Amino acid sequence: MGTIARTELRELLAAAIEAAVEAGALLRTGFGRASVVERKEGHHNVVTEYDRQAEFLIVERLRQRFPQSYFWAEESGRSGTESADSVCWLVDPLDGTVNFAHGIPIFCVSIAAVWNEEILCGVIYQPLLGELFTAVRGEGAWLNGQRLRVSETSALEEAILVTGFPYNVAENPGNCMEHFLRFLRLGIPVRRLGSAALDLAYVAAGRFDGFWEIALNPWDVAAGVLMVQEAGGRVTHYDNTVYRLHLRSSIVASNGQLHEQLLAILQA
Repeated sequence: MGTIARTELRELLAAAIEAAVEAGALLRTGFGRASVVERKEGHHNVVTEYDRQAEFLIVERLRQRFPQSYFWAEESGRSGTESADSVCWLVDPLDGTVNFAHGIPIFCVSIAAVWNEEILCGVIYQPLLGELFTAVRGEGAWLNGQRLRVSETSALEEAILVTGFPYNVAENPGNCMEHFLRFLRLGIPVRRLGSAALDLAYVAAGRFDGFWEIALNPWDVAAGVLMVQEAGGRVTHYDNTVYRLHLRSSIVASNGQLHEQLLAILQA
């Protein structure tokens, strides 16, 4: 596979949308009924039966459409055919599991197709609100058919930001507590939704002006990274290098105008 044709990109997106919407319907049914079936490493890092059911559904639907694909999913790990020509699907069947398990209605399905380290398309679906965020490389980002654009905020003191913390936050990895406090001391409102995928989708939609976090996995952010970029925003690591999914280090996403101001605080 030398290049990906536009028609192929749209086929990938259509399949991801179908899988995300079907998995979202399952999560909607399970909301308020879920029970924790496993506690993973880290405080409050849990899995419900619906995480696993939704992931199985997504992987099977995509494998039926694209049998030569490679999958990297949060709960089941790596599977499928890994080669230089295979599309890799990054699947987070339920981003915001802690919210979901506690009856808090902030969670989503996140699916992205990646080839040769390039994010081709992404879908983030919030099933309770029926909000379907989509993006295709070179074709923009969309919410239920409406084109998305990042905000026009240019002054940090006028911004509203969003962040998250790793499950081992008590160990203060990457000085995450200090970063949070630096923004608070500037009087900037900072939200904490508990879903990195939605954080990024909301930056793309102009609802937030910027987002930062550390130690996220590729399936947490792949779809959202593409959405921010396609909506006119910017995504880097804290050191201002080009964002790479496989590094699992730091991420800063913004409307672009605020990016250097965010980095100045995160690098201080």
